[in-house]
Formats: sequence, C-alpha cells, structure tokens
Amino acid sequence: MKTTRAHVVGPVFFDFVFSGLPTAPRPGTEVQASYLGISPGGAANIAVALARLGVDVAMSAVFADDPFGHYLWAALADEGIDLTYSATVGGWSTPVTSSVAIAGERQMVTYAEAPPVSANDLFPMGRRADAVIVSLADVSSSWLSMVRRDTPLVFADVAWEDDPVAASRQLERLGLVDVFLPNAAEALASTRCATVAEAAVALSLRGPLVVVKNGASGALAVCPGSEAPVEVPAVPVDARDTTGAGDVFDAGFVYGSLSGWPIDRRLRFANLCAAESVKMVGGAFAAPCWLDLDAAHRAMRNQQLRRRYSFLDGAFAAARPRRPCRRSLPGMDPACASGAAGAKVAPS
Repeated sequence: MKTTRAHVVGPVFFDFVFSGLPTAPRPGTEVQASYLGISPGGAANIAVALARLGVDVAMSAVFADDPFGHYLWAALADEGIDLTYSATVGGWSTPVTSSVAIAGERQMVTYAEAPPVSANDLFPMGRRADAVIVSLADVSSSWLSMVRRDTPLVFADVAWEDDPVAASRQLERLGLVDVFLPNAAEALASTRCATVAEAAVALSLRGPLVVVKNGASGALAVCPGSEAPVEVPAVPVDARDTTGAGDVFDAGFVYGSLSGWPIDRRLRFANLCAAESVKMVGGAFAAPCWLDLDAAHRAMRNQQLRRRYSFLDGAFAAARPRRPCRRSLPGMDPACASGAAGAKVAPS
C-alpha cells in the first residue's frame, strides 16, 4: 500500500489493565490479578494500531503536564505518531481508566476531568489527510462538516450513552461521516431493533457505510441504500483480554479502506487484527504489527480459513517493515517513563 496519512482526534487515557482474575471481588474482599498492563488508551488505541500497520498517523489530543501525561506523550511519539497537532496543558489531570479482565471480557472504571482545551480545536482545518477518525460523542455537526470538506474519508465510532436525547444527537451526525463503526450493543441500543443486521440497515439509512462489531460472532457491514449485510465470521481465538479490541478492529478496517479493498476483505482483515489484539493484555500496546499478522496467517491450519486470508500474501510483501511491537508492562516502560521523547506543544 502506498504511504497514507490518517489523523486521529480524541482523548487519550492512561490505562491500567488487570487480567487473569479468577472472579470479580466481592464487597470487603480482595482478589489477585495474574497480570497488570499499563499503556495508552482511548483514541491512542486506534492511532497506535494504524501506525503499526504502516500508516502515517497524526493525532490531535490533549495531554496533562503530569507524570502520566509525559509518559503517554513519549509512548505515542515512540510509536512514530506525529503529535505536532497535540498539546500539553497544566492545571489538569490525565484521564485514567482501570480495566479488569475476567474470563476474557473487561469491566472498566474511569476518572476524567473536562480538559481546558478541546482536541477538536487542535485539529488543523484545511490539512490534507487521507482519513480522519473521530468519535461522534466528541464533535459537533459544524466541526464535522468542515472536516469532511477537506477529507476523502471520515470514520466515526460512538460512545455508549444512557441518555436517549444525547444518543439521538450523536446519530444526527451520521450523515456527515463516510463510515460508522459501532459495536453490536451500541447499534441495538441506538435503533431499538431486534437484530444486529436490522440495526445496521436502519443506521445506514442515515447515510454512511455501517460496520458493526459483534465480538465472537464476527462483523457485518451495510452499504447506504442496501438491505443486504455483508457478514464475515470472527477468527477463532483464545481471548485473554478484549480491552481495545474494537479500536484495533476499526484501525484494520481503516487500513483496508485506504488500500481500496472490497468490503468483505476489509472485514476479514479487521477481524484478524482484533483477534490478534485479544491475545495480549492492554489497550494500545496489544495492537498487532505485521510480524504478528504474518505469524497468525502462517499458523492457520484450517485450509478454508487460510484461503479466505490468501489476500494477505500480497499485503505482507507490501507492508512497511518496523521493529517488534512494544507490549504492556506491569509498570511504566523505562524508555518512556521520563517523557523525554518528542517536544510538547503549548496551546495558544
């Protein structure tokens, strides 16, 4: 694939991921985790996953001027992500998420203060990128309209929203994006449909290509004006931690879209990227490199499955080489803990 540029806009979290718990703690008790992973989270999940696939990634995000913020900045800069359009601000604390993985699924608790600077305000209007990735929860219709004017492809996911009014406002922006990437629970809750396929069709009527992530059941896509979903099964995997898997799926689908692949191929590739990520603990640092994807492809023993992924032979040959992936550690990675990598940009 030719070198492409993507711009990710959104909040970055400091993620603690506890994995391998035998059960959830009961009130007044304590349980021991088998593993603790620390890594960037939030919008960083997609940014890192895209960078590891060889996409040139820039990011508009706000970082706190505290030890967690310094670590996040350095970790993302080390992944090759351009932070020219991000900012470090004082008087604010880094958002933190604690994720607990029990039987492969995760439960999360987050603390986040409203940042003094919006990540949207840091996005350079008029800058050419092949794709922009946002969350509908974080953007206005007017901002999206300006971004779409200069961007060939706008991808969006959605935040879980219990308030039906707020959820409806998010969906009103669907006509301003090219690809919408909810998970199954979000698609069902926002449409009140009985099935995921019906929900995808209903959402596609608002304008975008709709891609629904359905966990172990795989994924499906519905083009605008169509009532025939394209469905692709999940790649069988022994999941260790699903934190960030949906974001890694999104990155795989973005990569396939930028490569000009047909929809079924994009879905298969995104499923494989997500499947590789759940083998690891943590969010952003669980994203696979081409080395991981190549190894997974070689390890496929099912001949039918291997044929479905035969298109990867050409993708591996064209992939941009990079070092082996950094993985989550039970502490801050010494290479990034000082926050020395990359210059920080003060907001104007």
